[in-house]
Amino acid sequence: MKKLTYLLLFITILLSCKSEIPKEKISENIEIQQQKFDEDLAKKYGADDYGMKKYVIAFLKRGPNRNQDSITKANLQRKHMANINKLAKEGKLVLAGPFLGNDNLRGIYIFDVESIEEAKKLTETDPAIKAGSLEMELKEWYGSAALMAINKLHKKIAKIEI
Repeated sequence: MKKLTYLLLFITILLSCKSEIPKEKISENIEIQQQKFDEDLAKKYGADDYGMKKYVIAFLKRGPNRNQDSITKANLQRKHMANINKLAKEGKLVLAGPFLGNDNLRGIYIFDVESIEEAKKLTETDPAIKAGSLEMELKEWYGSAALMAINKLHKKIAKIEI
């Protein structure tokens, strides 16, 4: 009975705290948002009405073939990075980076592509995937279309290009 009393009290407090937002305030907020909205930029980045778009995210995982000597590993890493830069310049790879630590999950790619199949073809161009030192798991992902601006912005803040 005591629990029921507390529950009823809690619901009463919640209901009494509920406040209606005046329609004028909602209209004002919409008007302010529309003044900030840049239709050309939204179109450029492929944004929907919420400023979002679909991407394909790739989780890079340790592959079965990791027994290379240090020279082979260094050459493979150099080719892996060159492929990342190529895909970014083509506008297909929006974001890439390693996870810190030494876990099986090694890094991510975020692709600006329409399908998992298209992303799979791109991942197959990665020398580390071809060599079996990395494997990829692909998932469709819904995120901010503003992510499309990250490579341009990154160039402005990086002293050294990788």
